[in-house]
Amino acid sequence: MKLTDFKALTFDCYGTLIDWETGIVEGLKPLTSRVGRDLLRDDILDAHARHESSQQAWTPAKRYSRLLPIIYKRLAEEWGVSVTSAECAQYGNSVQNWPAFLDSVESLQYLKKHYKLVILSNIDNKSFAASNSRLQVDFDAIYTAEDIGSYKPSDRNFEYMLEKLETLGIARSDILHTAESMFHDHAPANRYGLASCWIYRRHNQKGFGATMNPGEMPEFNFQFDSMADLVKAHRKEMQQ
Repeated sequence: MKLTDFKALTFDCYGTLIDWETGIVEGLKPLTSRVGRDLLRDDILDAHARHESSQQAWTPAKRYSRLLPIIYKRLAEEWGVSVTSAECAQYGNSVQNWPAFLDSVESLQYLKKHYKLVILSNIDNKSFAASNSRLQVDFDAIYTAEDIGSYKPSDRNFEYMLEKLETLGIARSDILHTAESMFHDHAPANRYGLASCWIYRRHNQKGFGATMNPGEMPEFNFQFDSMADLVKAHRKEMQQ
């Protein structure tokens, strides 16, 4: 199997293209600065992952910008801090401030010349528009949790994507699902027989950060530590 075998790259955005862990930690500083004990970065991310996953399961149709304030409230309760609804709402709007990884823009601009580029993300459309402006590329299709009414790793999200891509002439065998999260992306990609590429952004860190532990590790077909490394591998194949 080679990277050049595929016609479309379907991306998870947050954690793969956008540095959501930095965005989360920065967005939570008004809260974490008032916690009466030291919280490690991974402690914050792990707690966020637990409350996010739980809330997405309980309210799968709620827009992500409306879901984040609930997570903020749940974290405040867990850490024993009083917060106002205005503070919670402010965190709900924080996605627009989340930075792109330094290699994302250049990598996407290169890959756009060789693939259809598709987003499958647990996000709402308004929040993604802000991230898209940071990524500086025109995606060929964008499928959000707001569009679908559920959150990954739900099978519905992948079924929706596959159905819509078929209308664009993109078959399952044409797709390389490209993502960081084992829990949200690689596990369901395995269930749907999709080839997948692990962008292992946390290769020099322990644990799963802002995503849940997937339990048994899913299989994947390619692994790179960054989008830049994916591009290097593609260029090498093209030269052979």
